Amino acid sequence: MAGLPGSGKSAIASELARRLPATHLAVDELEDAMLRAGLRNSYEVGLAAYLGAEALAEANLLTGAHVVVDAVNDHPYARGQWFQLAERAAVPLAFVEVLCSDVELHRQRLEHRQRPFTALPEPTWESLLPRRAALEQWGDDRIRVDTANGNPAALATRILERLAQH
Repeated sequence: MAGLPGSGKSAIASELARRLPATHLAVDELEDAMLRAGLRNSYEVGLAAYLGAEALAEANLLTGAHVVVDAVNDHPYARGQWFQLAERAAVPLAFVEVLCSDVELHRQRLEHRQRPFTALPEPTWESLLPRRAALEQWGDDRIRVDTANGNPAALATRILERLAQH
């Protein structure tokens, strides 16, 4: 999974994990845990959360389980780690980009969302702008869904239909 914070990515990831079934690994949960442990919010903590998700994903994949990784994945290096993991584990990889084309709806979701994290700060709308630009540069093949045009259950159905075609 890839997409900006507040796009609806986690809701769809949860629905996909329930239906497949699959292990749902959310990078934000790992990052929040590290911050609760007393680590200072930094680039390194964010990177460690991605690497932790990668290690957990690999362990699950090697048991034969499906995995849904829930992360922004806005940088080519972040996405590259999942390509490398799929190769190591000899499993197929499909990226799903979740976006919200209704800018005002997306902003409202971000500014009013309630998540269970006690240490991970919510990003500001302004902090998403460079990340949006980074995602717009993404040229690899992926499934794209727009949460302005559907609810998580319907979009999960659409994703599963597309995955069945791969």
